[in-house]
Amino acid sequence: MKIYKTQEEVKKDIKNNLLVIKGDVTFECSISIKASIKVVTGNINARDIKAWDINAWNINAGNINVRDINARDILYYAFCFSYNSIECSSIKAGRAKHSKPICLDGELKIINKEEEKVTIKISKKSLEALKESGIEIVD
Repeated sequence: MKIYKTQEEVKKDIKNNLLVIKGDVTFECSISIKASIKVVTGNINARDIKAWDINAWNINAGNINVRDINARDILYYAFCFSYNSIECSSIKAGRAKHSKPICLDGELKIINKEEEKVTIKISKKSLEALKESGIEIVD
């Protein structure tokens, strides 16, 4: 089992902007990194997660206890709790007997992927060049 006690220890294991996790890993510190995380065994599966902030694509855990959760999909076993807020595309319990997610000081916000909008600013000259090349521009 690998135990990280400082963010510097985590940074030392990042190679080519990738942190590879093999087997059991414990983070005994808060971390904030700009890198991808690859779990060699597949998805991230955990019994308990205790952290200040989690920003992730998918979370699959036994129990989740954090300050803020910002994720794409959350699958929890029986209980999901956040001091502030939970923001995700979906959240589901993995068993029939479970508690609904709780946000003490914030709210649970389910983001519809289709509602996400992208704003692109383009100059008038570039827009005209795109139209002349045959690309259809829709407002």
